[in-house]
Amino acid sequence: MKISTKGEYAVRAMLDLTGQSHNYPVPLSNISIRQGISLHYLEQLFVKLRRARLVNSIRGPGGGYVLAKKSSEITIGDILRAVHEDLSIYECADLNGNKNKIQCDKLENCITSILWQRLAKHISEVLDSITLDNLCKENKGEGQEKGVRHSFSFSI
Repeated sequence: MKISTKGEYAVRAMLDLTGQSHNYPVPLSNISIRQGISLHYLEQLFVKLRRARLVNSIRGPGGGYVLAKKSSEITIGDILRAVHEDLSIYECADLNGNKNKIQCDKLENCITSILWQRLAKHISEVLDSITLDNLCKENKGEGQEKGVRHSFSFSI
């Protein structure tokens, strides 16, 4: 399993949103600047995050995005699955039930498939046990938030 930039950027953007929103909408342009992620790419990711009901969009002046749930209820696994990140580590260890994946022709007699399935299950459990709130609290415990530059945006 390898997390792509799509998954990495989605997690970074959601952490930025968590740290910046304080129940006020955060424009994607602000996240784009702070995180160094293309605005166009963020727009594509946030469509998927909104469809997964992880964020809500607020239109109009002063609009942007807010978390749809408490940060303690959104896991890293939720975010990665929302942007269609493949969390399987091997074809036979696909926990998402993806029937379109190519299955190994030795699956029925393969002893190592048990290993890959267990490993995939543990990875999924870890990702589902870490919330945005957990990461923000851990990061604040180390001092200033890493990678999140505080900036303010005013609309008139």
